Amino acid sequence: MNPVKLALKSQAQFADLSLEGKNAYLQQVAAGIANIQGDDEPTPLSREALSRLRRFYMRRRLSDLALESTEDPLLRDTLQRMSEALHLGEVKTFIQHEAPAALQTLRPPPHGDDQLSFFVPPTYDAPLKDDHNLMDIAPFSLSKVPQRAGIIRHELPDCVITIEGGAVTGLITCFDYDIFLHMVTSLTTAMNDYRKAEKRGLRPSMPPRCYRPSTADILKFIRRGKGGRQYEQMESALDRLQATRIKITNLNHASKRRAAESFPLIGRFKVISRTKNGKIDMLEIEIPDWVYRGVVSPDDKPSVLTLHPDYFLIAKPLARFIYRLARKSAGVTGFSEIGLELLHLRSASKMPFHKFREALREIEAETKECPLPEFDIAIVPAKTGEKLRMTDRRRKLEWRKEKEDAAAA
Repeated sequence: MNPVKLALKSQAQFADLSLEGKNAYLQQVAAGIANIQGDDEPTPLSREALSRLRRFYMRRRLSDLALESTEDPLLRDTLQRMSEALHLGEVKTFIQHEAPAALQTLRPPPHGDDQLSFFVPPTYDAPLKDDHNLMDIAPFSLSKVPQRAGIIRHELPDCVITIEGGAVTGLITCFDYDIFLHMVTSLTTAMNDYRKAEKRGLRPSMPPRCYRPSTADILKFIRRGKGGRQYEQMESALDRLQATRIKITNLNHASKRRAAESFPLIGRFKVISRTKNGKIDMLEIEIPDWVYRGVVSPDDKPSVLTLHPDYFLIAKPLARFIYRLARKSAGVTGFSEIGLELLHLRSASKMPFHKFREALREIEAETKECPLPEFDIAIVPAKTGEKLRMTDRRRKLEWRKEKEDAAAA
């Protein structure tokens, strides 16, 4: 671990701070340590970690008792400074241990994840909207924590797609977007059941425009643990989803006219019931018209793509964006490439390009040991700069077998 060069407040200075001031100071120190270690977007300390750090910072040491019995002022001052330095060194180490570890590309599944996996339906992503697929872009912030305000703007050859978060709630994260995926999947599964029943000669009812999931169902589907923190984050995630608006401006270069439409990710939501601890239990979520029409299509071909169940185990937002792009562009042909500069634009990442490229290289290196679901990625030279190559592993095995068969013939 690299040495951390930070000037910490003395115990007396820390004691003079208010509770809010202590927490803000500890968050600042933890962020500073993370930045020195190369993490530009550190995850904030939890409330429990802050509580433990406050107690550790203020704990009484044996050296303090020795100081009280030392009569020589010069010796007492020297010992006090040595004791304070040792204590602050321990504080730095303790903060490093309390800070959330840097994310790996894939996280381990939660406890009990293998149970009843047979009944988990396939995962479906957003349907096409006016022939523009949200899988071409990142419809969420690539930050690990919610951003208070901001707009994500994607300029494509034939349109401009803008994702605008609420003024209070901020931009959605990729983890908020998991709830949207659950909604689309629930509707698609219901529509598939409708079509099967219709082919058997039955007269089923069309899927409702509202669906009622439980928080436990959502957490199991997105492969998250069922701890209290997950339940607490559910309502704020729903607030961000409801406040988010996606605007598509179609560019008609011939007529100079621009057709624009704005639509939400989810409609109205209502908390139907809560647990004894006041956490959300059952929900009612209104499905937006554009999602409903895209899935409940009259031509029997809903414009949705399936995602691998391990998508939810991808811990890094940038890696999730890359997987979605690979699924869209390489899922049919088995192979796709995109220049790193264009990829940087499509991601709408706030990182400067050189930092973005470093983050990509880190993901590329990690996926050699722990691959992304379905696809292999590699950064390769291009005519100008570099490009990201995305290859479907199943197709790669087929190509290899074809070459071996041709060589044997």
